[in-house]
Amino acid sequence: MARHNVIFGRDKELQQSPFAQQAAYGQAGPQTWQPYQAPGTQAPQDDLESIYARPAATGHDTGRMTMKDALNAITATLGVVMVVGAFFTLLPPALGIITGTEAGAQIGLGISGIALAIGLIGGLVLGLVNAFKKQPSPVLVLLYAVFEGMLLGGLSSMLEFQYPGIALQAVLATLAVAGTVLVFFRLGVLRTSPRLTKIFMIAMVAYMIFGVVNIGFMIFAGYSLRSGLVGMVIGAIAVCMASYSLVMDFEDVQRAVGNVQRRYAWRCAFGIAATLVWMYLEILRLIAILRGSD
Repeated sequence: MARHNVIFGRDKELQQSPFAQQAAYGQAGPQTWQPYQAPGTQAPQDDLESIYARPAATGHDTGRMTMKDALNAITATLGVVMVVGAFFTLLPPALGIITGTEAGAQIGLGISGIALAIGLIGGLVLGLVNAFKKQPSPVLVLLYAVFEGMLLGGLSSMLEFQYPGIALQAVLATLAVAGTVLVFFRLGVLRTSPRLTKIFMIAMVAYMIFGVVNIGFMIFAGYSLRSGLVGMVIGAIAVCMASYSLVMDFEDVQRAVGNVQRRYAWRCAFGIAATLVWMYLEILRLIAILRGSD
């Protein structure tokens, strides 16, 4: 299985899977049990007919990952992110309505702020654990989804308080971009290439260096470099990078189906969830800049 996404690319077991090697060399799949037959004898005709009449083994029968496995894992992971994120986003206005006072909304904002901090730290730690863990773990992937939901929900609730409706705008924009990428990928219009992937990796390094420098400016100078026109340009480039990363994720899922063990569906889910979280954050930041300049 070829390398693409940074999560899949370092996974030697994923690349050296016996299923993937058999597919690469045109060998048959896992051998099935055959009854013993003495030398010089011929198997009964009825047995041969029953053997040939058996249905072909599916990916589920052989333990290989199917597209259904991938979709189930992706749906579960993204579902957890969305449910937890929506809960913390709607918590401040919900508490405000229940208590009937502004203090209730402020309490909700405080809880969402705590969720933001916990989600940021927990998502970072579990993101690294899931990325470098040899064997995918459904529990750790779903726990990562919980932390990412807390991060997105906490940040969205704070921006929602300042810019009402911004969370819904960011969700719809993310769905629109991701849906467009998926449609064009299915049509064969969007594909990766070695040159584009190399450019993407260089851009990712530059993006991370800029992020570290920006944090330094925020701490020591008291302002962010990601504001105004520069922030809009950086945000637009980041959304394009996230879109390319999503194409890489789709290709990895396509390659994995039928070639790796079923548990790697959770690796696919983790990669796509991480990309979509990144895309949402960049779109949310971009909309905040645009609305702040009104």
